[in-house]
Amino acid sequence: MAHKRFPSPFDVEAPEGSEGWEELYSYSLPFSEDRKAYEEDRFWFHDSVHWGEALPPWDATHLEYGFMTLGQSNSRVFVVPPAMGVDLRLLYGYNYVSPIQLSDPKEIEARVPEFMERAGHYFANWGALYDQWVSKVKGTVDQVRAIEFAPLANRVPIDRVKSGSGIYQGHDLITGYNELMQHVLSLWHYHFELLNLGYAAYLDFFGFCKEAFPNIPDLAVAKMVAGIDIELFRPDRELKGLAKLAIEEGVESAFDTDAPAEVQKKLEGTKVWAKFEEVRHPWFEYSAGTGLYHTDKVWNDHLEVPFGFIRDYIARIKTGAEIEQPIEKVRQERDRVIAEYRELLSGPDQEAFDQKVGLAGMVFPYVENHNFYIEHYSMSSVWRKMRELGRVFVEAGFFEKEEDVFMLKRDEVPEALWDMISAWGIGSDNPRGKAYWPPRIAKRRQILEALRKFRTPRALGEPPEVVTEPFSVMLWGITADSIKTWLGADDGGKDLKGFAASAGVVEGPARIVMKADDIGSIEEGDILVAPVTAPSWSSAFNRIAGAVTDIGGMMSHAAIICREYGLPAVTGTGLATSNIKPGQRLRVDGATGTVTVLG
Repeated sequence: MAHKRFPSPFDVEAPEGSEGWEELYSYSLPFSEDRKAYEEDRFWFHDSVHWGEALPPWDATHLEYGFMTLGQSNSRVFVVPPAMGVDLRLLYGYNYVSPIQLSDPKEIEARVPEFMERAGHYFANWGALYDQWVSKVKGTVDQVRAIEFAPLANRVPIDRVKSGSGIYQGHDLITGYNELMQHVLSLWHYHFELLNLGYAAYLDFFGFCKEAFPNIPDLAVAKMVAGIDIELFRPDRELKGLAKLAIEEGVESAFDTDAPAEVQKKLEGTKVWAKFEEVRHPWFEYSAGTGLYHTDKVWNDHLEVPFGFIRDYIARIKTGAEIEQPIEKVRQERDRVIAEYRELLSGPDQEAFDQKVGLAGMVFPYVENHNFYIEHYSMSSVWRKMRELGRVFVEAGFFEKEEDVFMLKRDEVPEALWDMISAWGIGSDNPRGKAYWPPRIAKRRQILEALRKFRTPRALGEPPEVVTEPFSVMLWGITADSIKTWLGADDGGKDLKGFAASAGVVEGPARIVMKADDIGSIEEGDILVAPVTAPSWSSAFNRIAGAVTDIGGMMSHAAIICREYGLPAVTGTGLATSNIKPGQRLRVDGATGTVTVLG
């Protein structure tokens, strides 16, 4: 039998109209002939958990910053014993990643003392360091918001001249953009300051349980850190509170329109509007997608999104439906499972169990909380500030619309600014950018549109015999078994296997949701079938009966949120959106990780 492998990145056919796509990104990102031998022999998988669509040029900044700081945290900061970083490439605008795994037991063992000292300090001081972390993130966001990008005036204001600062508007634009990029890089450092440790604590507890209880299901271990109070759910809780208040005040009909201005007009002067103004910052600095694309709708900038969710909650409350997540029920089940397994141990083993489950429960909320503070709260401000800069370019005649700024690579922005400032400084009205950028931006948009039609292979290159990198397993759901499933994929199959992510058995019609804009189509009792889910889809979880995803492990967002809502879920099937047709009746068994197409 011939050895099976995934296609080489160099053999994948380019989508029509994508010629020149590499110029949209930093030179080091695309697969390249220079590194062909290395790249063909590695295993690469598409990280659709975070970046499921072709990346606009400037948006790729977050991709690069994210994977650099992830690797740095693992390999250089906390010296995680079995893990280094995650290598990154782009194929036709889509990101593929390859974990750098350590296989030498001696090397792994040698890293343990360093990890214990470095991570141990954080675990011993978690509360204070977490509070400090929140303060740092909020402070950085305040600094982002304080940057001002103003169009270049015909004259420097007289008060600025008389101040004697000697620093004027051209300087402001250059340094403002540099400051913005420094803050973005800082935010990505903060992203991984605590996240990797949250996973590490859980993985340590997971490993202990597997050794102490050889037959324990993965789901039982996950249940022992469920029932957490996480701020990522706070936006959804605020929506529910506003819906209840609207009914109490008798103003629920204000939400019957899709026009935000009309809703505001009807609600001004009411308790509902006062409460909305109170909670929208920061809780509605929330994106309808992952938060990592400039096209994701931020609630505060697109009020039709949260208003639509409130309208839905009002309707559900009036029919007597339960809209609150069953947190007490989840906590009771958590405590029952902890007690059950603890009883099987004694002496030092029981003490070690208590310590490890306590640590995992303490740090685990951060695994979700960071998502709100970085991907949503912080990035909302970054996208808004970049649009402000885009308006400066529009005023100067470089761009047709503010969104064009995202068609430039991050290192091209200073060049364009310098062109603009130089011409302004000498009194010329003829910077090259007026003629240079519009046709290039138009061409890049055409290429990006062609890339969006590309059907991404699940993986590329040589499949590994084993997967030891912990984040690949827990977050992305990449295991030797899932890789074998992908290699033997048959799009006509009836049954799918994945991670037993959240217990329970349920049947219902499949609702295929490929992107955030589709979640409004979800109806009561649907089985959500998606490549991945985003945190901001939480409102839809009150309507669905269960969930199935293509990618994602036990600690993916879909798995965590389904456990918190008590919904059956199977994640990391690899094939769900390919195999399942809209409306087909499914049986989802979240305890065995099986999805059956009934008809």
